[in-house]
Amino acid sequence: MTIMDELFSVAGKQALVTGGATGIGRMIATALVRGGAHVMIASRKGADCEAVAAEINALPDAAGKAEGFAGDVSSEAGVTALGDAVKSRTDKLHILFNNAGISWGEPLETFPYQAWAKVLNVNLTGMFTLTRDMLPLLRAAATPEDPARVVSLGSVMGSTPIGDGAYSYSASKAAVHHITRILAKELAHEHITVNAFAPGPFRSRMTAFATGTDEQAQKVGSGVPMGRVGTPEDIAGAALFLCGRGGSYVTGAVVPIDGGIHVETGHELFGE
Repeated sequence: MTIMDELFSVAGKQALVTGGATGIGRMIATALVRGGAHVMIASRKGADCEAVAAEINALPDAAGKAEGFAGDVSSEAGVTALGDAVKSRTDKLHILFNNAGISWGEPLETFPYQAWAKVLNVNLTGMFTLTRDMLPLLRAAATPEDPARVVSLGSVMGSTPIGDGAYSYSASKAAVHHITRILAKELAHEHITVNAFAPGPFRSRMTAFATGTDEQAQKVGSGVPMGRVGTPEDIAGAALFLCGRGGSYVTGAVVPIDGGIHVETGHELFGE
């Protein structure tokens, strides 16, 4: 076994990735399968999840396996059904990625009341409730040497005061960061780590309005301190770190994968 296998392998682990058919969720699912995990991909569109699972399984270096099915975290009934679907497939869950998320963009003056409940139901309530319901499976997988892992998708917009017309999205992601820290504190003694990603701009269905073409992505990337938008490799490295042996002593962290946006402080105080 190489040091890379020792620290970053997820071989043989059971994982669930919500919203795993597109964007960052698909990047995570692909990384975990390539790392040797059995990955359940769930989102509202079950057929899309099945198709993506087949594409991931066809990769020449797919050391694990993906399985896709429908799962909706926007309601209590949907979360319960998803939990039942997972429990019918495994009695242990080593990795839970709460990735499913939605957004709503509109100017401040016309931002609608219903945009709050709709976005928070998925991004926060669904995430929290699914984590709660998966605790028996996570506990069954957890050991002192190899904790079970929960990773939720926050955002740089939840770490810095960026509204950008997506007020309920930003607020929901700030809440994800805080509930991550709370759950990390409460579950540490059960050998379950709880962390979050706070990504900056990546090319996905959610950001297609701004990164859909190469030219658009380059323009957005030019506003990032490191000069580019994120790539699948950026997500894969963070996912394998937190879910492999190398990340087993990390809990309560909100990992900024944003090219330096969260440390921007505006103009230089004493000028250029």
